[in-house]
Amino acid sequence: MTDNSAMPLMTFQQLEDFKEGQILLVNKPLEWTSFDVVNKVRRHLRHALKVKKIKVGHAGTLDPLATGVLVVCTGKATKRIEKLQSQDKSYTATIRLGAHTPCLDAELPVDKWVDADHLQRQAIEEAVAAMRGVVQQLPPLYSAKKVNGQKAYAVARKGGEIELKRASIEIKKIEICAVRHLEVDGH
Repeated sequence: MTDNSAMPLMTFQQLEDFKEGQILLVNKPLEWTSFDVVNKVRRHLRHALKVKKIKVGHAGTLDPLATGVLVVCTGKATKRIEKLQSQDKSYTATIRLGAHTPCLDAELPVDKWVDADHLQRQAIEEAVAAMRGVVQQLPPLYSAKKVNGQKAYAVARKGGEIELKRASIEIKKIEICAVRHLEVDGH
């Protein structure tokens, strides 16, 4: 983890607000864990506030290879984490049609291809529309889900096996933004 960022100058009142509790939206860098982000924020605040302890937590784990908004809470706002975790979330993705990887994302190279050249936009849109609603999702082995205190992706990256349980999720909205031959962008 490299440190090429600096804490911006803040007024005394702004610093005190962090003790009372703030909700921060942090753009999590690639290869940082959510805990890395929390530690970085905590170190900056302890230094800026000249205190030994300050509560800092996040409202949902992002895989180290994911980038995007991580909700970080400080002080008394950490009591709101559970409520924040229950809120709707939004994702943006690019899907490679016909490609399979062992981890179900771009972390590992494609190990299997299925011919998808015949797929037309209409068929893709119909398949995407069928994803809406409540489904029982089996998280991929390379996910941030914890089982017996271990993150699934950590076990998977060491070549281990872990049994994940299906979870009920609801996809309220899913849209295709662009189709480029075998790539589909959506959110």
